[in-house]
Amino acid sequence: MPGDTVIPMTAPLGRVLTAMVTPMTPDGCVDLDAAAALATYLVDQGNDGLVVNGTTGESATTSDDEKLALLEAVVAAVGSRATVIAGVGTNDTAHTLELARQAHGAGVDALLVVTPYYNKPPQEGLLAHFTAVADATPLPNVLYDIPGRSGVPIATDTLLRLGAHPRIVAVKDAKGDFWGATKVMAQTDLLWYSGNDADDLLHLALGATGFIGVTSHIATPQYVQMLQAWDAGDVQRAREIHRELVPVVDAVMNITQGAIMSKAALVELGVLRHLEVRLPLVPASPEQRTLLAAGMNASGVGQAAVAR
Repeated sequence: MPGDTVIPMTAPLGRVLTAMVTPMTPDGCVDLDAAAALATYLVDQGNDGLVVNGTTGESATTSDDEKLALLEAVVAAVGSRATVIAGVGTNDTAHTLELARQAHGAGVDALLVVTPYYNKPPQEGLLAHFTAVADATPLPNVLYDIPGRSGVPIATDTLLRLGAHPRIVAVKDAKGDFWGATKVMAQTDLLWYSGNDADDLLHLALGATGFIGVTSHIATPQYVQMLQAWDAGDVQRAREIHRELVPVVDAVMNITQGAIMSKAALVELGVLRHLEVRLPLVPASPEQRTLLAAGMNASGVGQAAVAR
């Protein structure tokens, strides 16, 4: 059974984490009951941590009050069973500090802080921003390095400097600079998480702690098994699972935006009832859902229905 797949808690923030979508009602309101149920489902499947209010949670279009309500709902649902990490990053340091303090008050375990986006700060600005957030609460901070969305990478030297801060404890790496990641892991104690589903096995080979994923909404058992195989030294089995996941990762991450397809996949499995996302995102089309179902079936994920 999926709930029987348990991985050892050898990392304080967890090892298999999902960046959770924000369920919504047909009229576009945040559905807190569905969020609590989804969090429970994900932990039952084998996640030992969840990220709430991240990019996949449509944080760009939820209000601060909605973000707080989501955190409170998820902490109440699964906070005793898994780590809950709050996405608090914005492109405004003052606003980010407000969200960090709000999340701390909600009882989360850690903060995910994305590189400020759109305004393209210099590296000294990034250093000052991340340091200010880390100084704002007692919570551990996970830096989220995703230049494809933010427009600016966190340079290796900047990561090395930030790694000296006692509350900056981890990196979610969606940059794909594997040589830079090697340098940082070699010279700091930062925990490393793959932030790009296609790169998970590559990051494990370099010494990563685990994954913060999107496809894990529907394939957590496979990710748990890949990590267990790797830990056991069974590289061949880990590679087989990595390759088995190719169709579903492509379906969730490469047909269109990941939050759109994650919600569609959860609807296919009957975990969510509604496809709704907020503009400028739009729900998955019937054609996209057909491709998604094919990818899920090809990877053996659930019993994906053929899209209508």
